[in-house]
Amino acid sequence: MKHIYQLLVVIVASILLTGCYGHRVIGLLQEPTKKNKIPTYERDTVREDYRIRVNDEIIYRLITMDETISKILGSNETVNSQYAVSYRVYDDGTIDLPFLKPVHVEGLTVEEAQDTVKAAFKEIIPDADVKIALYNKTFTVIGDIRSGEYYIYKEKMNIFEALAMTGDLLDSGDRKHVRIIRPRTNEEPEILDFDIRSNTIIDSKYYYIYPNDVIYVARTKDSFVKLASYTGFLGLITSSVSLLISVLNYTTTLSK
Repeated sequence: MKHIYQLLVVIVASILLTGCYGHRVIGLLQEPTKKNKIPTYERDTVREDYRIRVNDEIIYRLITMDETISKILGSNETVNSQYAVSYRVYDDGTIDLPFLKPVHVEGLTVEEAQDTVKAAFKEIIPDADVKIALYNKTFTVIGDIRSGEYYIYKEKMNIFEALAMTGDLLDSGDRKHVRIIRPRTNEEPEILDFDIRSNTIIDSKYYYIYPNDVIYVARTKDSFVKLASYTGFLGLITSSVSLLISVLNYTTTLSK
């Protein structure tokens, strides 16, 4: 019987040490308070536009009344076509487009690059109009989440929309320290560390996703003693009690 009581103590201790993921731990858009210790973030009033980097892929559309040139560039009839020909930004920051000398676009916004390429085309095609888009508009997600590379399908995609594309964070994901690794032109990558549970993240510098961002979600340190729901918690208790009853029955049988 002594061994049985010892086993009972172990089981009860295991149950007490096991917790569940409550709203305070995994809930999003919570109001920061002293009790929950969720940080407050300042509103970012000036959102910087993405600036083109080396190895980016550019697609463009040239609009002109010159039918000969339009036929030659027929493969680029739309900047939204998934089959459009893309042009890589070389190490010197330039792209090679038909009929033009290399055009420097590194460090420019898409709109600025569009104006630059348009001006270059106008030197040889007076009625030229140009539309440019970034072809590699993707972000990457790794860690305690459905990892993968995803496409930015809208001009301003926020962190919640990005994570929704992955199927949301796992309960064991560390929401206190979500990290975004963001490349910067001619500089070391910027690492943004933030608590995604805070409702003040909206319109902060952590809110919007940029092309080439890497979102990293670590696993919480105490995830091995956590259960995803109270259903799992009750299941643990039930299975523990069933095990105890089985042991008691087995011991009773042996003692007869």
